Amino acid sequence: MQNGFYSATGAMVTQFNRLDVIANNLANVNTTGFKKDDVVIGDFERIFQDKRDELPLRNHTKEAAKFLNRSIDRVPQVVEEYTVFKQGGVKKTSNPLDFSLKRDDIFFMVETPNGVRLTQDGSFQINEKGILTTKEGYPILPESYLSNGGYIEIPSKGSLHADEEGNLYVNGQKIAKFFIAQVENMKKLQKEGENLFKVENINEEIREIEKGNYVAQGFLETSNVNPVIEMTSLIETNRLVEMYQKVMNSHMDDLNNEAINKLASVRA
Repeated sequence: MQNGFYSATGAMVTQFNRLDVIANNLANVNTTGFKKDDVVIGDFERIFQDKRDELPLRNHTKEAAKFLNRSIDRVPQVVEEYTVFKQGGVKKTSNPLDFSLKRDDIFFMVETPNGVRLTQDGSFQINEKGILTTKEGYPILPESYLSNGGYIEIPSKGSLHADEEGNLYVNGQKIAKFFIAQVENMKKLQKEGENLFKVENINEEIREIEKGNYVAQGFLETSNVNPVIEMTSLIETNRLVEMYQKVMNSHMDDLNNEAINKLASVRA
């Protein structure tokens, strides 16, 4: 295979992966509490040098790792995909079941069929049993959940009020408090869809945040996706894909055709 063709193909596949990330960001520009994703693009040589001593080489020697096909040294690769946890804007809704968090490293705790998950989407509702849940029907967890279990039950009569520490009151009587979870290492959070984040070990990776003003009732955090920046990235990535496609066509059509014709015309 021609070296240039391989490099252009690898670069175009990398841009396809970047397009997927950008498209997902744009699709969630109006999703409450959504956090945008981004990618880090590096070259194959750097990735190889970082990992070559760990490669399962056939002769089990580190020296064998030096015999690298130099033609693929600079092929772009997606080194890392990560989530940007910078807070989005805050909009006022005046809905007593809407809540916004004031820091980017704290989350509401939610119980799902797959286990406890975290979310920054504070658009809640009350189900038919009087339990406070997400829009998908997952119960929001109180501060007592890890020790005693249970959910947040809202009485049918009376008005719900929340203070800035996450305490919940109905008609002036405290009924519960949100478990506001602080994550020790944000890089360990994994997106799981429905605006939920998964962490492998809840007991080790999160803790209940100390007292402070962290909750705003009647407000929602908007997506942190900037549509102008994402559209600019989308245009840039599309142009790169077109450029790599032209390079691939040049290799396959023009260069190959010229090489075949010249070789065929050479007399023995």
